[in-house]
Amino acid sequence: MAGHSKWANIKHRKARQDAVKGKAWSKCSRAIMVAVKNGGPDPDVNLTLRYAILDAKSCNMPKDTIQKAIAKASGEGSDGAVFQEVRYEGYGANGVAIIVDCLTDNVQRTGPDLRHAFEKHGGNLAKPGAVAFGFHTKGIILLESSAATEDQLMELALENGAEDVASSEGGWEITTEPADFVPVLKALEDAEIPTVSAEITMVPDTQVACDANTARKVMTLVDTFEDHDDVQKVYTNADISDEIMASLDE
Repeated sequence: MAGHSKWANIKHRKARQDAVKGKAWSKCSRAIMVAVKNGGPDPDVNLTLRYAILDAKSCNMPKDTIQKAIAKASGEGSDGAVFQEVRYEGYGANGVAIIVDCLTDNVQRTGPDLRHAFEKHGGNLAKPGAVAFGFHTKGIILLESSAATEDQLMELALENGAEDVASSEGGWEITTEPADFVPVLKALEDAEIPTVSAEITMVPDTQVACDANTARKVMTLVDTFEDHDDVQKVYTNADISDEIMASLDE
C-alpha cells in the first residue's frame, strides 16, 4: 500500500506476506497468467508481465514457480477462467482515500464483497474516478542507507531517468516515471546495489494524517481487502507515523 511512511508500511506489508505466503503467491500467479494471456510470455516485450514478475519476486516467489505460471498461461486450454482488471475506489475512516485494484472472474461477486467491506469498517464505496484523480502512478525503489552513497545513487539513478533520489526513513527512496522504472532498476542490479522494495505504485498528491485510532481502522480495512482473493493491490493516502505503524504490528 502507498503512504507517507513508506518504510514502516513496507515492513508491515512484508510481515503479512510472510504470514500468508501461499495466498500472496496465488495472487502473483494470477497476475502473471493474466499478463501472459493479454500480452505474451516474453517479459522483455510484455511490460505488464515484467511488473508482475517483479511483484512475485518481492514476495519471495521461487523462480521455478514463476516460470510454471508463465508456462501454464502459455499453454492452450490451460485455464478456463477469464479474468478482468477492475478498480474500486472509496473512502475509509476520516476520509482516507483508498484504491483497490482487482483481477476477478466474477464482478458480481467482487463488487458487493468490497462494498460490504467498506461499509463494515466505516467507509464507503465511491464512483469510478472519484479517488484516483488524487493519485499519480510512479515507480518507487527503496534501498537501505548502507547500500550506496548519495553521490553513487544520484549519478546512477539520474543518468538512467530517475526523477528524484531522496533520503527516507531508514534509507534511500528513488522515484521514477513508470517508463523509466525498469531501466533504473536494471542499472541498480548491474551495479550490484541491493534494493529493499521496487514497485510501480500509486502515489497520493495529498495525504490524511492518521491518529492511532484512525490508523487502526484504515489498516484493518486494508488487511480485509488484501485477504480477498480477487484483490491485487491496495493504495491509500493515509499518513501513518512509524511509531503508530509499529504499534499496529504488536
